[in-house]
Order: sequence, then C-alpha cells, then structure tokens
Amino acid sequence: MKKSCLLVLIALLACLISHAQSPTYKVYTVKFAESGYPFKVGDWALNGPKNEPIKIDFMVWLIKGSNGKNILVDAGFLGDSEDAKDFKLKSYQRPDSALLKLGIKPGDITDIIVSHPHWDHIDGLSLFPKAKIWMQKQDYEFFVGSAWQKPGEAGGYAKRDVVNVVNLNLAGRLKLVDGDNKEIIKGIKVYTGSRHTYNSQYVQVKTRTKSIILASDNIWTYYSLQHMVPASTGGTLDPKGYVKAMQRMKTLASDVKYIIPGHDGKQLELFPKVADGIVEIR
Repeated sequence: MKKSCLLVLIALLACLISHAQSPTYKVYTVKFAESGYPFKVGDWALNGPKNEPIKIDFMVWLIKGSNGKNILVDAGFLGDSEDAKDFKLKSYQRPDSALLKLGIKPGDITDIIVSHPHWDHIDGLSLFPKAKIWMQKQDYEFFVGSAWQKPGEAGGYAKRDVVNVVNLNLAGRLKLVDGDNKEIIKGIKVYTGSRHTYNSQYVQVKTRTKSIILASDNIWTYYSLQHMVPASTGGTLDPKGYVKAMQRMKTLASDVKYIIPGHDGKQLELFPKVADGIVEIR
C-alpha cells in the first residue's frame, strides 16, 4: 500500500514538474502588406462566390514564449519582389519593421517555421540574421531541385530564395523536418497533408489554455474552412488532401476560431488589436 502511494506521489510530482517546465506562448498575427487588387472569394476558394469581395492581406505570425523563444511562422517578402506586382499592393512595410511595433528586433527572432517556400512566405528570411529555419525535408528537396527540372513546376518560387535557402543550409541554420506530426520545439508541432506545395506544413501551438493552428496557406481563406472546400485551382496539389487537412485541424485546435488561415484579412477583425496591423490570437 505504501509502495503504491509512493508511486502515485512520484507520478504526480513528475507531472507537476513537467507542467512547470512547459513554456507559455502568446501568438500574434502581424500584417505587413495589403493587396489592392479587387479579389473575389471565388478567386481563392473552389466554387466560391464570384461576386463576393474578399480582403487579402499578407501576414507573418509571431509565437512569443516564456522560454525566450521568438518564433515566426513564415518570413514574408521584401518590397522589391517582382511577384508582388500582381497583387497591386496598397500598403507594405518590411516584416522586420512591422515586428518592431511589438518590441521585437530582427536579431530577437530565434526560429522561423517555413510553412512552404512560395516567395511571399520565404523571401524575408534574410531579414532575421540569428534565426534557425525549420522546413519540411521533402518541400526543401523539391524546391531546390526537381521544381526546376520541368517547365511550370517552379510556379510561385523565386530563384533568389532558392539561393538564400541553400546558403542557410550551408551555414548550418536550416533544420529539415522529416514528416508529419513532429514536435520541433516544446509545445509546438508541425503537420503535413494539404499539399499546398510539395509537402507544405502547418503549425500547432499549445498554450496553457488552448491549442492554436497556424495554417498559413494550407488554408487560404475562412470560406474554405467554413464550407470545407479546397483552394481554387492551383492552390493545392491534392484537393481531397486539402479538405482532409482542414478536417484534421478541427480535431487539433481547441476551437475552430483558433484555426488561422494564410491570407484572409478577416482575422484582424476577430481578435484583440494590440498595435496597428497586429492582433493577439486569444
């Protein structure tokens, strides 16, 4: 009896120690650019309304930890990107400048989780000189290799970003994640399945009170999430997988409102504003 009680006490103590050591996180959406093009929902969601306007923004997401970690999901893009011209930007500030509104300097960023290597999510990596970069292994291998072997397969990729990522790998700053459901930092997991790119990933952040899913472009808009439809043509290599990924996200988030899409400006209206263009996801 005494032995059983002792074992229970040890187990309880271990749980308390583990809980005390678990970092707490705050999560922010940080908008750095806004499209001026008159997009409609149907441009972004398969079979969505062709006459319903949608506000398309460009964001990064900051995960601020009690463990000293300042983690970005995606790095945004630089203002001289050729691809940005198609979006007729009506506002832009460099992602590192936008983060200053939270008191975060470029050198404060410890990690960047790259959801996928499209120009608008990866072009800004050079802005953060001390960050460790996390990227799916298969996505990296396709991005720097096979995508450039056949015409048309490198859509959304920029050559300077390939060179930058290869150099980050040579410098020892790139960490390749091999597969689905991987905890890369305590309290933070990445998942695959939507195939927005060859093997794109999304992020689960566990705080003390909730589980948040930062989907990035694994869900472009709230319309897709609400209606369980994939992105419009070209938004995924696997439309069925895209929907299955959204269904899975609903089981991983503590509430559907904590599933955050990649480009829908509505998220800036749903959460408390903490600075111009910045909301805290809580």
